[in-house]
Amino acid sequence: MIKDKFLSAAKSGFGFCGVTFGWDIHDKTYECELGISNLQNGYKDLLARIDLDSYRRTPGTPSLPFFLITFHDPDTQEGLYACPRATLKKVVGELQKEGYQAMAGAEYEYFQFRETPKSLHEKEFHRLEPLTDGMHGYSLLRPEANSDYFHAVYNDCANFGIPIEGHHTETGPGVFESALAYQPVLRMADNALLFKHTAKVTGLRFGIMPTFMAKPYGNQPGCSGHIHISLKDKDGRNVFAVKEEEVEKGREGAAYEDTKRISQEAEWFLAGVLEGLPDIMPCLVPTVNGYKRLVESYWAPTSVSYAYENRVASVRIISPPMGDTKSTRLEVRVPGADMNPHLAFSAVLALGLRGIRKKSTLPCPPISTAKLSDSDATKLSFERLPNSLEKAAERMARKGSLAREVLGDQFVDHFAATRMNEWGIYSKAVTDWELKRYFELA
Repeated sequence: MIKDKFLSAAKSGFGFCGVTFGWDIHDKTYECELGISNLQNGYKDLLARIDLDSYRRTPGTPSLPFFLITFHDPDTQEGLYACPRATLKKVVGELQKEGYQAMAGAEYEYFQFRETPKSLHEKEFHRLEPLTDGMHGYSLLRPEANSDYFHAVYNDCANFGIPIEGHHTETGPGVFESALAYQPVLRMADNALLFKHTAKVTGLRFGIMPTFMAKPYGNQPGCSGHIHISLKDKDGRNVFAVKEEEVEKGREGAAYEDTKRISQEAEWFLAGVLEGLPDIMPCLVPTVNGYKRLVESYWAPTSVSYAYENRVASVRIISPPMGDTKSTRLEVRVPGADMNPHLAFSAVLALGLRGIRKKSTLPCPPISTAKLSDSDATKLSFERLPNSLEKAAERMARKGSLAREVLGDQFVDHFAATRMNEWGIYSKAVTDWELKRYFELA
């Protein structure tokens, strides 16, 4: 955009084709007619406003400023319900009404291959060469095999305003994990989205292709996109933390031992998230492939569950004595690396705020089965999460879903329809598994 147009657009916004919200991930128009973008309205322009607070410099061209936009309805001037940034801003505004500032973190696991976009298509995504061989989580050796690339991802992100708190190998051939530094939630969501872009751009320079699909291999662990959340009050205090004098013995009135070292507000927030978790699954796991990650035996959650320092639960409580009170937070372990971070944070925060406002009670005990006898453990029944995009979208879209209550009917009608469209495409596809299974012997 030239300078004069930018200065004008920075004041009043500019028009942007509405087909953006009528395309799928491969720029194919949705088969369903969407209210915001359809043939009848001619895919009319929407109002795009430049978010000056999102300013950063492009790593490869530091003289080039970079800004993100938020879409608005051109008639009402309100944030567009289909825009992920507008959705998150709306939730942030609701939190601010209660005196809260949301803080957040994200961590990505991702496989990498010695491939290019051209070679991927020539090989038809088969027999790809991994960046490294073997299972080498937290390895000192494996990063040295590709040290220039390993450090370039870290440095390019830093130069793009995306600080990485931890950067290391994970379990799997060619797998890295990058934990992004804690930030206010809108900045965090922007950073999470741009991190994936930056890793891919950096990879192009080295002939390396990262993938953030949730489950590239059926027989390997999937790629997570865990998100961390806490709230600050107007004085900057961590709302989820107990008082220092409560650390040793725990908070009185806590529902369970696992919640003794988080505040009452945190317990209400957690209860709200758990109550609505099955209804917001498409916001956390938006792809067909993502549900193939959520299977047992791979440290991935499959039920509505929580516990202190438990990595098989949907929500992991991080609090003293493992850390100090200032670092108290909740880790939502359901999302994969394919998540849309703005929608994931929006949905979790909206449910958590509902829990605080309603002073919700925890719907189930913690999944700390190590502390239970076998007979007690078998008596506990945890609600299962939807195990396919179809089931998740149907649950989100149903009348009375908590997704409708906290995110609004317009958003749910739009987003659930896009997810059902994605499922429809998948259901018509003939897979390699089917060919190998039935071609000769059927």
